[in-house]
Amino acid sequence: MALSPRLEFRQAQSLTLTPQLMQSIRLLQLSHLELNNFVEDELLRNPLLERGDGAEPGEPDIPEVVERSTEITAYEDTVDRGDRIQDADSIADGYDTAVENVFPDQTAQDQLNPASRLDRNGSSEAGEAPDIDQFVASRPVLSEHLEAQSNLILRTAADRLIARYLIDGLNEAGYLTADLDALAEQLGAERADIEAVLLALQGCDPVGVFARSVPECLAIQLRERDRLDPMMQALLDNLELLTAHDMAGLLRVIGCDREDLVDMLAELRRLDPRPGLAFDSGPVETVVPDVFVRRGPDGGWQIELNTEVLPRVLVNRVYYASVTKQARAPGEKAFLSDCLSTANWLTKSLDQRAQTILKVAAEIVRQQDGFLTHGIAHLKPMTLRMVAEAIEMHESTVSRVTANKYLATPRGLFEMKYFFTTAIASSDGGGDHSAEAVRHRIRQLIEAEQVTAVLSDDTIAEMLKQEQGIELARRTVAKYREGMNIPSSVMRRRRMKNSQQMA
Repeated sequence: MALSPRLEFRQAQSLTLTPQLMQSIRLLQLSHLELNNFVEDELLRNPLLERGDGAEPGEPDIPEVVERSTEITAYEDTVDRGDRIQDADSIADGYDTAVENVFPDQTAQDQLNPASRLDRNGSSEAGEAPDIDQFVASRPVLSEHLEAQSNLILRTAADRLIARYLIDGLNEAGYLTADLDALAEQLGAERADIEAVLLALQGCDPVGVFARSVPECLAIQLRERDRLDPMMQALLDNLELLTAHDMAGLLRVIGCDREDLVDMLAELRRLDPRPGLAFDSGPVETVVPDVFVRRGPDGGWQIELNTEVLPRVLVNRVYYASVTKQARAPGEKAFLSDCLSTANWLTKSLDQRAQTILKVAAEIVRQQDGFLTHGIAHLKPMTLRMVAEAIEMHESTVSRVTANKYLATPRGLFEMKYFFTTAIASSDGGGDHSAEAVRHRIRQLIEAEQVTAVLSDDTIAEMLKQEQGIELARRTVAKYREGMNIPSSVMRRRRMKNSQQMA
């Protein structure tokens, strides 16, 4: 069979991700802070976009006219008289003279305190209200606080340079994380010189900074209080026994009686193991919810988007029409058309994003009605696929929508991802149980245990099976317990006994 070239027509369908479609998908997983930053960049880049916070484009702000009756009360008359009182400058202008000639006492007071000349609305003479943030004292930063002290206690420039590098090596708690050998090689200095500067800096305020471990931090503070005796040093050298609640081992190693140990432990509790946290290390960011969930008057749930964090943008078509008429070059018209297309896409994408978030949140609330009504024990197992099938969306879309989004419910503020938990099958044929609800029940059982009946992992697994039909292996119970930072039954029993003996 001979091969020859020929032309054929074929019809096929394919899904192509355009740049705008990819950008719309990316907008779904952005938090409200990231989304606002993205919109800010678009407002700077696109001249056809405007903020939708004020009036509509092209509509001037018309002051509202309020009709008043001719009869007024004594209170309203007093308020009106106060509003009609003129200030000193207007009265002086009416007499065509200076203010000091009419109100000499007022002028003297203004000269003593010129910043206090505010109008009735609290605004200054410039027309702007005073910024309250200007009068709030800022918290000191740890690095600046230590650098000011190092400049006083260190004499040479070389020592101050070493101190600056040591300050940069501190973490938020005030511990030194820098390697002294690496620092000596970097600065070309001797390790002994660096250790001498470090010893001097360990006397700075707050006491305990520049320590390289918790025992060293506590030892610095005890030395400052003249309480670091050999017995206390032995206690600091064996803090692992204190962590394991092995009081008998501590008494044997330290060589003291029980009363002395109680006094030393009380002394340690008065110390600060993280002295650097008393200083400001950065702004505290508050989590702002994206969706509000409230109880409705009919007993159901009302789901509402937090419009305060959603950016509002409008397309100024009046400006586009006026500029298009004056455009002559083809490049200018193409630029305006591209800006209009981008602006229309952005407004549509923001609206679609809000509707998608609202739809996903409504489905989460519907499936987790038991949790919102009765608490965490009624949290149902839920997966992304379950929500996606209920709202007829793709699973990846639900995953993007629930990323970095928060729900404000009557039971607190929760991330949307919190409600998606794995299912644990019930051995008695009942409904599945949420892994988060199981962890909550394990915590409840441990918190209710007595010193004479400390529950082991096997006992907890057996109790879960008898109470709720939850069949878990011992290692699964241990994994959940360790994930909640709960020690083993041996450690808990030892802690309870020591607490009773020390009481």
